[in-house]
This record gives sequence, C-alpha cells and structure tokens, in this order.
Amino acid sequence: MLKYIIRRTFYSLWVIFGVLLLTFALFNVASGDPAAAVLGKNAKLAEVEAMRRELGSDLPLFFGRLCRSAAFAEFSGSSGEPHTFVRQLDTGNITACAKWKNGESKEFDIPDGQKDFTIHATVDNPLISCKFYRRQETPWNSQFFRAVKELISFKKDFPYVSFFNFGNTLMTREPVIEVLKRGILPSLSLMLPIFAGEILFGIIFALLAVYFAGMAIDRMIQIAAVISMSMSYLVIIIFGQWFLGYNLNLFPVWGYGGINYFILPVIIGIASGIGNNIRFFRTVFINELQKEYLRTAWAKGASGKTVFGKHLLKNAMVQIITKVGTGLPFLFTGSLLLESFFGIPGLGFAGMEALYDSDIQMLKALVLMSAIIFIVMNLLTDIAYAWADPRIKLE
Repeated sequence: MLKYIIRRTFYSLWVIFGVLLLTFALFNVASGDPAAAVLGKNAKLAEVEAMRRELGSDLPLFFGRLCRSAAFAEFSGSSGEPHTFVRQLDTGNITACAKWKNGESKEFDIPDGQKDFTIHATVDNPLISCKFYRRQETPWNSQFFRAVKELISFKKDFPYVSFFNFGNTLMTREPVIEVLKRGILPSLSLMLPIFAGEILFGIIFALLAVYFAGMAIDRMIQIAAVISMSMSYLVIIIFGQWFLGYNLNLFPVWGYGGINYFILPVIIGIASGIGNNIRFFRTVFINELQKEYLRTAWAKGASGKTVFGKHLLKNAMVQIITKVGTGLPFLFTGSLLLESFFGIPGLGFAGMEALYDSDIQMLKALVLMSAIIFIVMNLLTDIAYAWADPRIKLE
C-alpha cells in the first residue's frame, strides 16, 4: 500500500501542475487586463500601471526581459507620417518596439526623463504598430513562474517552504491566506451537518424504500426524492426563508452567531441534496439484495436487522465511500448560494464577493485550493476502498 500511496502522490503532483496550467490560462491569458477590470474605466493611468505591477500582469507570459508599460500610449493602425509619442508616466527607461508595413521591426531605447519620442514613416512604408516596454534584469520573472510561486515557494530560513502566497485581496487588502483561514470554520460549521444529514438520512430512507419495495412507503419516498431533485436550489432557499423565517419566524434568516443561525440553512441544504442520495443508495441496495449471498440469508431465516445491518450495508460500503468521497471536498469550499443568502462568512461567501469585485487573487486561491482538496480526497477514497473490501488490492 505504501508504494501505491507514493505513486498516487507523484501522479497527483502532475495533476496539480495541470490544474495550475489551466488556472494560469484562465486568469492570465484569457481574462484580458485584470487591472483595468478591477479599477474600472475611470481609473487614473498611474493607478492602472501600479495595479499591473502588483498583479504581475505586465510581465512576459513565460520568459523574457520586456514588460509591458503604459509610459507611452501604444499605436496600432497605419501612419505614413512621422508619429510623435508623448510620455504619460515617469517610469524610468523605456524600450519602444516599432513595426512597419514592409515587415521591418526595430527597438528604440528611450532614457528616463525624455518626454517625447518620434518615429519616422513614409506613405510607401507606413508605421503599423508601436508598443512600449520596460526592461527587467532576469528573464525568469514571468507571469507563469509568478503563478507557481503563488502556489509554492522556497525560502532561506525555516520552514524553508511556504504555500498559498497569493498576496493581498484587491478590495480589502487583507492577506488572502488570512481570508481563507477565517472562512474555513463557518463553511465547515454549515456544510458538515448538511453533509452528514444527507448521507445519514439518505441511507435510512433508502433502506426503508428497499425494505418496503413496491409498496406505498417505497413510492412515497421515491416521489419525495424526485421532488427534491427537481426543485431548484434557489427556490428551496427562498421558500425556506419566507416560510420558516419570515412567516413562522422560527429561525433568523441572516447572520453568523449561535447554533440557531445554522438550523435553517442546514435544513434547506439537506432538503435539497437528500433526494439524489436516496435514489443512489436505493439503487445500490436493490442491486445488492439481488445477489446470491443475501437471498441465501433470507432463505435461512435471517432477520431483516441481520440482512440489512450486517450484510447489506457492509457489502455496499464501497459505493457508500464513493458517495462520501465525492462530497467531502465541498465541506471545505462551502456553498455559494447558502452562505450568500444567509450571510454566513465562509469560503462560499468569500468566493461570491470575489466574483462581484473581480478579485483575481482570491479567485485563483479558491480554485487551486478546491482542486488540491479534490485530489487529496480522491486518494483517501481509494485507500478507504481497500479497508472496506479486502478483495480490492491497491497496486
């Protein structure tokens, strides 16, 4: 088993690297200019340039010494006359990269303090583009390697390695890692009872449906499960808040305090997710009951308690572990809708705020943390298979 764990851990590192590449492509390549998105169209040019420096969006993607600069306004089009560029920002020495229609390209160094810069062109060979950059000392300081360092970086002093170095959130300027730490407990306080309730009541009602298979109780349970699966999560939340919160005034509908603040969202969460679990476990149990060893137990006069409690649940444990394993990661990431509607300051609430505020750093941290948790839980689930069924060999 130890060799299997080591091998799976090694494979998991490659999966994490793949997730890092996808996250990098999503946030750094396809998302456009994050500084402009965060600051808005009315932001001053100096503020946008400072935000680009902070986010590293001005750096080359993978490798290079040239970093994009807004010291001069870029040109793109066609100009057959001399074109003069006026310095907008005092950001030190600048390199201009110009291209002409005949395919010629050339770099020009503009020293610090020079306020304007002119490029000559003719009607026969017009200027088609000119971009401006600042030079950096090392070519390895790129957006990609910055993304890797955000996930893991090495230091000279103890503990020599640090994780989740995402800097500060763009809105509140708090360290991202502190926001994550603060949101884990509220998310667990909400999601743990929901998860336990969905699994426990799902198994109980599935066993009842199987025990009374084909009878009225079975049909009622199946109808309730289908209704739970068919109703929108949003509709259940709104109805629960209105009926149990505003109408009957049984529970508070907003805030994070004592246990009474969690009762209503937990009830809604269980009501929304239990239907899928009932149908899943009912199918598993019915398939298991059709196997020869359980029919033999019934034929020998074994009680329902023995058949269901000792044999059925034990031999269906692999499927139960599968269901548990797929749901465990959500304990840590929270529920976006529940936390947003009930004002619970968990990771789901933080994720919604990050979406509204275009907080790139917070969103990247949540995406990568969720991926790592899923990978770890998949490994633990595979190990649990071997514990539940000795016939399964981890090789």
